[in-house]
Amino acid sequence: MRINNSALLILVVILFFSCDKKRVFDEYKTVGTAWHKDSVVTFDLPELDSTKQYNLFVNLRNNNDYPFNNLFLIVALEMPNGFTKVDTLEYQMAEPDGTLLGDGFTDIKESKLFYKEKVRFRGKYKVNIKQAVRENGKVPGVTALEGITEVGFRIEKID
Repeated sequence: MRINNSALLILVVILFFSCDKKRVFDEYKTVGTAWHKDSVVTFDLPELDSTKQYNLFVNLRNNNDYPFNNLFLIVALEMPNGFTKVDTLEYQMAEPDGTLLGDGFTDIKESKLFYKEKVRFRGKYKVNIKQAVRENGKVPGVTALEGITEVGFRIEKID
């Protein structure tokens, strides 16, 4: 019986990982229990086929400690030629009643947030992500953003 359970578990794991055929790069980094405003999460991207186009996503894992309806991020894409493209992005993280958006059955939610589409890579790139959340009516940013536990970056090939 133990061998059958092990074989079934291996089969489920293989099926789970083989279903994601679009994934080219998918990595998460932990930010602890609170994401400090000066903490930059960096991803060194692999060298990709320059003849293909890719869609880019910022992935987040958050829990019920996240106190805001939305999230502001500053995402910088460093190119091999030394040029850096910086975007300030806003994402909705909760319904008006406070219910967190994202996938997950527990208080941990995973959000796949669209960043860029149809991008071509020529060489090695780097992505830097930092939070830029501010409370209404206040100029300084939130020093320690509670509830975000992991920040990820994902690249998908376009069929």
